[in-house]
Amino acid sequence: MDRRVFHALCNMLKVVGKLEPSRNMGVEEMVAIFLYIIAHDVKIRVIKRQFVRSEETISRRFNDVLLAILRCHNLLLKKPQPFSQDRMDERWKWFKNCLGALDGTHIKVNVLEADKLRYRNRKSDITTNVLGVVAPDMQFIYVLAGWEGSAADSRVLRDALFRNGFSVPRGFLAPYRGQKYHLSEFNPYNQPSTTQEFFNMKHSQAKNVFERTFGVLKAR
Repeated sequence: MDRRVFHALCNMLKVVGKLEPSRNMGVEEMVAIFLYIIAHDVKIRVIKRQFVRSEETISRRFNDVLLAILRCHNLLLKKPQPFSQDRMDERWKWFKNCLGALDGTHIKVNVLEADKLRYRNRKSDITTNVLGVVAPDMQFIYVLAGWEGSAADSRVLRDALFRNGFSVPRGFLAPYRGQKYHLSEFNPYNQPSTTQEFFNMKHSQAKNVFERTFGVLKAR
């Protein structure tokens, strides 16, 4: 983030997010601390040495900035647009009016010893089950985090639909069950032999944007 973008963000948080300076800290320093923590996963005890602030002050100002960002959600969150067949994207041209790809992913976390059983997934890793929706251009549309790794994807989806305000205008487009689906199952010598397999192959190619988007996020 360069200086121009940083100051534009600070101005948005002041005007729209109603973020105000405290007696001893300006808005720019608050935002800098917030960005440092979320971008580099830095502990508060490390931040307090670098910014010469108490842990209580850093924690309080972090929450102030977070609340201001939430107030700006209409400006910051991407609004999904239906995919048009006019866009000649080989992965997505088969799915007119689709908004994006939905799936779940497991991210490793550190939890208390007493909670490890709930967070242990089928591969015995300690993870959180995250539901995400991404647009064809690898932009996040929706994310629901916090579920234990042992939670089934269907349970997380139900929570998103009925409790966390996630809406799907025209329903889900799922692959055919019992048919080849993964891209590794298709190659120049093993092409789809039925319409269901062809649909599954195109579905898998489009949904691959989910793995690529979360792969970029995890790499950061």
